[in-house]
Amino acid sequence: MEVLHRHSLASLHTFGLSVTASQVVTMRSVDELKALLSSDVTGTTPALVMGQGSNLLFCEDYNGTVILNRIMGIEVDETDVAYHLHVGAGENWHQLVCWTVEQEMPGLENLALIPGCAGSAPIQNIGAYGVELQDICEYVDVLERKSGDVVRLTADACRFGYRDSIFKHELKDSHIIVAVGLRLSKDWQPNTSYGPLANLDPATVTASDILAQVCATRQAKLPDPAVLGNAGSFFKNPVVSEHSYQKLAAEFPSVPCYPAAGGRFKLAAGWLIDQCGLKGHKVGGAAATPASRRQYIDKYRLL
Repeated sequence: MEVLHRHSLASLHTFGLSVTASQVVTMRSVDELKALLSSDVTGTTPALVMGQGSNLLFCEDYNGTVILNRIMGIEVDETDVAYHLHVGAGENWHQLVCWTVEQEMPGLENLALIPGCAGSAPIQNIGAYGVELQDICEYVDVLERKSGDVVRLTADACRFGYRDSIFKHELKDSHIIVAVGLRLSKDWQPNTSYGPLANLDPATVTASDILAQVCATRQAKLPDPAVLGNAGSFFKNPVVSEHSYQKLAAEFPSVPCYPAAGGRFKLAAGWLIDQCGLKGHKVGGAAATPASRRQYIDKYRLL
C-alpha cells in the first residue's frame, strides 16, 4: 500500500488541473483495499475512488483521501461458444480492447479509445458506435465499504440504462467496483450500423478494421488530454419522441438520428451543438469543443 501526502492530482485526471489531495493511496489488490477501509488511514472524510480520472472535474484541492484503483489482471475462461473474461477494475480500458482484438477475441472493438479503467465502464454503461457495455457484461464484482464483503452482481442487477447504472444511484457511495466480467461470443457479428462504420463492408470487415476506424474517428474529433485537458466526449445524445423528431426533421432534413427503445429516436449531441453555433464556444477557460486538435500521442495509437 502506497500512501502519498499532500500529493498533486494533475497527472491523475484528464483535465490535468493543478490541485492536490490530502493523501493519495494506491490499491493494487482487493486485500489491500479491505485493509485500507478497515484502518484509520482515510480519516473521517469519505475516500474518493479514482480510476484514470476521466470523469472528474476538481474545482479546488480535495480535502480527503483519494484511492487509486489499480487492481489489475485479466483471466480468460473459454467455452465452446464464448470467451469469458474476468478483468481487474484497474485495467486500462482501451488497452483491454486492443488486447482482445490481438488475441482474436472480438466484441469490444467498437468501444476503443474510451478513456478510463475497466472498473469505470459499468458505472457509465459506456457505449459507442452501436455497442454498450451491457451488451457484453456478465457480472460486476463490488466491495461493500462497511463490511468489506465482495459481492457479485449479475448484469441485470446492475440496472444498466443509457449511460446509467445502479452504481450512480443506490451503490454510489457504499460499494467499490473491483472486477468486471465480460462475455465475448465466438459467433462474432460485426456492428457497422453506426456513423462512419457504415462505410465498412460487413461481409469482409475484421475486428481490427473496426478498431482502426473507431480510433481514427475519435482521434479526428477529440483532443489529446496530454496536450489539452478534457474529459473526452461526455455529452449524452438526447432521446426524443417521434413527434419531436419529425418536427426537427421537417426543418433540418439531414438531422442524424438512430432508433431507440420505445419507438423513440436518439439524436446526435455533437450535431446539435454544431447547429447552435457552439463548437469552440468558451466560458472562461472552458470550451464545449476545442477549435484545434492534435492526434493522440503514441500510447493511444492503434496496435
